[in-house]
Amino acid sequence: MQIGPHRFTGRFFLAPLAGVSDRPFRLLCRELGAAFAYTEMVSAHGLIHGNGQTEAYLDRDPSEVPFAVQIFAAEPEALARGARAAVDRGADIVDINMACPVKKVCGTGAGASLARDPQAVEAAVRAVCQAAGVPVTVKIRSGWDAGSVNCVEVARAAEAGGASAVALHGRTRAQGYSGSADWGRIAEVKQAVGIPVLGSGDVWTAADALRMARETGCDFVLVARGACGNPWIFRELQAAEQGRPPPPPPTRDEWAALVMRHVRLQLEHAARRRPGEPAAETERAAVRALRSHLLWYTRGRRGGVHFRREAASLCTAGDVEAALERHFPSEGPGFEVDPSAPPPSAEDAS
Repeated sequence: MQIGPHRFTGRFFLAPLAGVSDRPFRLLCRELGAAFAYTEMVSAHGLIHGNGQTEAYLDRDPSEVPFAVQIFAAEPEALARGARAAVDRGADIVDINMACPVKKVCGTGAGASLARDPQAVEAAVRAVCQAAGVPVTVKIRSGWDAGSVNCVEVARAAEAGGASAVALHGRTRAQGYSGSADWGRIAEVKQAVGIPVLGSGDVWTAADALRMARETGCDFVLVARGACGNPWIFRELQAAEQGRPPPPPPTRDEWAALVMRHVRLQLEHAARRRPGEPAAETERAAVRALRSHLLWYTRGRRGGVHFRREAASLCTAGDVEAALERHFPSEGPGFEVDPSAPPPSAEDAS
C-alpha cells in the first residue's frame, strides 16, 4: 500500500488533528503501531512568513519518515507557496485541508469552504503539485450541507489536479462533528477515483476502523478522536493486520508510564519551541498544553472525576505524577473503567 512513492506497512493512520497531533503524540501513536501520522493543520500564510508558532508545528522526530504536513489557505498561490515552504523544511507529503468546518477558517474561504467549488479545488491542487514536487493529498468532507453533497465531484477534481490521494470525512460542514458520519460516501468516492482513498469519521474503536475498511473498501483509515486518550488503538489494529490475537488493554502501570512519557516528551517539545525561556515557565506551558490529553487519558475511569477537578491546577510533571498516584493508585479502584461514565462525544476532541 502506498501514496506516491511512499510505501506503508499498514493502513491505519493518525489523522491530522488541530491542537492534538503534535510531535509527541504522533511519536507515541507511531510507536504503538500507527502506520503513518499527519501534522496538525498549519497555516500556509504562516509558513510563507516564517511565523514562529507555525514553525513549531514542523517539529518532528528524526524517525518520522515520510513527514506529512497539512496546510490550509483559500488562495491557490498561498497554498502553493506554503507547500513549497513546508517541503523546504522537510515535508515529504503535503496535505491540503479542505475539510475544517470551523467558522474562522471557512470564513476566509479556506477549509471546507474551498471544497464548495470543484473547479477551485482542481486549480488549487494543481498549483500545489507544481510547486511542491512531492505527493499531494487532500482532505475533504461529504459536502457543505445536506443539500450540496459533492464529495465525488470534489474527489475527481482533486485527482484531475494531480492529487496522489484523497481523504473523506463522512460528514458535511454543516454537521461539524455532530450526528453520524456517512460511510457510504467513502465507498462512493472509492468507486469514483483511481487514487488511494482514506476514510474518516466515527472511528472510535479498533472494531470501527476494521469495519470501515471492510465496508467502504477504502485504502487507508484515519483514526482521529478514537486515538485521543487511547493511542493503544493502534496496537490493536496492528495486531489485527498481522493476524495476531487482540492484545490486552494496558495495565495500570503501563498506562501511567505512557502518560508520564507523554508529559516528558511534551516538556522537550516545549523547550525546543521556547528557547531561552526560564525552565519553570516552559514546564508550566507544556503541562497546560497537555491538559486536554490528560483529561482524555483519564476519561471513563473511576478516578477520572476527581482528577478532572484538579487538572487546571497542575503545573509541573511532578504535579501530574502525584495526581495519577493519588487518583489512580496501583492498588484500588481508581483505574477501573466506570460503567456509568458517558461515552465519548464530539466535544472530547474537537
